[in-house]
Amino acid sequence: MAFPSSLLRPRAIAAVATLTAIGLTGCGGGGGTTISGAGATFPAAAYQRWSSDYAAETGNQVNYQSVGSGAGVRQFAAGTVDFGASDEQLSEEDFKAGAAGQRGALQIPMLGGTVTPAYNNADCPDLKLTQAQLADIFLGKIKDWKDLGCPSKPITVAHRSDGSGTTYAFTNSLACFSPEWSKSVGKGKSVNWPVGVGAKGNEGVAGLLSNTPGSIGYVNLAYVRDPLRPVALQNKDGQFVLASVASGAAALNNVVLNDKLGGEDCNPAGAESFPIVAFTWILAYETGYGDKKAEAVRNFLDWSLGEAPQKQAAELGYVPLTGEVLNKARAEVAKIGS
Repeated sequence: MAFPSSLLRPRAIAAVATLTAIGLTGCGGGGGTTISGAGATFPAAAYQRWSSDYAAETGNQVNYQSVGSGAGVRQFAAGTVDFGASDEQLSEEDFKAGAAGQRGALQIPMLGGTVTPAYNNADCPDLKLTQAQLADIFLGKIKDWKDLGCPSKPITVAHRSDGSGTTYAFTNSLACFSPEWSKSVGKGKSVNWPVGVGAKGNEGVAGLLSNTPGSIGYVNLAYVRDPLRPVALQNKDGQFVLASVASGAAALNNVVLNDKLGGEDCNPAGAESFPIVAFTWILAYETGYGDKKAEAVRNFLDWSLGEAPQKQAAELGYVPLTGEVLNKARAEVAKIGS
């Protein structure tokens, strides 16, 4: 099987639980201001790269804790970070909770990404799954690789153990793929998994899969590297498609954003679309920073939405923002005030 080059880049997996950009002496302004954020593991590889490059250019540090979307939203509501990060759009309650309600919450799309089923089975090099088969694996109805046309071997299912926007995107799609999944399990940042072994973060699931021959799970595309392989998943139009920047972009182009820049589609149309795709958002406050901190947050986010950082993200396996979505994101960043 030929893999897109972005699947195998070692830099993509370099994201670890704590991402800390080391402040370097740069030519930019801001007096070495440090800002802190916490949340989604899904975009962690991109945020690590951006933090390092931004520090080198400006002398300003960005400290990002890759703790999962659920924890990121909670820390944002508690006001203990300068920005949060989530792979699930905020609910109406989230917009009103704690510091988010007091200071005003902005939900800014930063990237798109695919959540791909990934597996570790060298005896099954070209796995294609229908949407129903994928749901049945995670329901525990398909238990052996022979039922997928591969040599017999027990299937070990891997999933997230922490609250996660990645899990939300994955289960949101499974609920569309399977009426049984929708009724018995549902969707959410965390669910009661019928079967499987849990691990924390995208990096944790990728590590579990890598160390468990015969396993299958779900991760952001950036975390798929040897010995893991991505599944060619059947989309809404009946085509079997591998996750990639191109198939993710085709899908995201069919997602409509609301007035708060949230938006999702559990099974986007299009012959070239990968069916499990989502935006990932930065959560910022409209007020309450103070002039210097507000400028630092605003400048970092605006820089991150620039052409070079978005191109870097694409090289790591993410889907860069383009067109009207990018314009709306930049307009939202401009609302960040002191």
